Amino acid sequence: MRVIRGGVILLAGLVLVACQRFSREVGGTPHSEGNPNRGELTVAAAADLRIAMEELVRVYRDRTGVRITVSYGSSGQLTQQIENGAPFDLFLSADWGYIERLRRGGHTLPGTEQRYARGRLVLVASPRLPKPPRSLSDLQDPSIRYVAIANPDHAPYGRAARQALEHVGLWEALQPKIVFGENILQTFQFVQTGQADAGLVALALVQSGDMPWVLIPQEWHQPIDQGLAVLRRTSQESIARDFVAFILSPEGQAILRRYGFESPGG
Repeated sequence: MRVIRGGVILLAGLVLVACQRFSREVGGTPHSEGNPNRGELTVAAAADLRIAMEELVRVYRDRTGVRITVSYGSSGQLTQQIENGAPFDLFLSADWGYIERLRRGGHTLPGTEQRYARGRLVLVASPRLPKPPRSLSDLQDPSIRYVAIANPDHAPYGRAARQALEHVGLWEALQPKIVFGENILQTFQFVQTGQADAGLVALALVQSGDMPWVLIPQEWHQPIDQGLAVLRRTSQESIARDFVAFILSPEGQAILRRYGFESPGG
């Protein structure tokens, strides 16, 4: 493994994507002709939401006509962007702690901070691996050369991965194999493309696919409680609050559960 740019460990020969933040704009004409476009919303979202958010945005857009742009990244990096003045209306973090940090810094609208889901960690194997690991101890097998986790310095799932490996006493032993992704989506892509043989990633990214995975017991790491907040600099407060209400509604929660998220607080 090599250390590149301040300690981010990447696979040798990996071609880095220039932008570590993934953006997707979802817009267009709603299905109902009697539902005119009401405005636009800019959302910062943790990378584990990449698949689930598409459905949340589509359902909400079709119902309201609101055009939503979502930027994905690690929760820590998005938090720094918000602190530095990034023009987001709403933030969905994979870690409640970052919402609390923004609240203390005066970056959220008071009273809008809420937990919306709990994430789960899984061990996933590359489709190119002949014998997928069934437990964390299997990662010691010589056939597994690289194990991907998100950078624990700013990615909640990376922190949970480190805690799980420490719990079973393998964190130090696996150091020569561990590679860091800048966020959980990039980490998953390392495994998906075979650049890593296995990885510890979000259940929400593997739930709808066909890659072999094993759920990691929640007792092995701190809960991945995910929180959201409307941001103080928003000019779309009413729309942001309405989208939050949709996410927290039984319909929004059902969508999140389909992608492997659990109800807030377990």
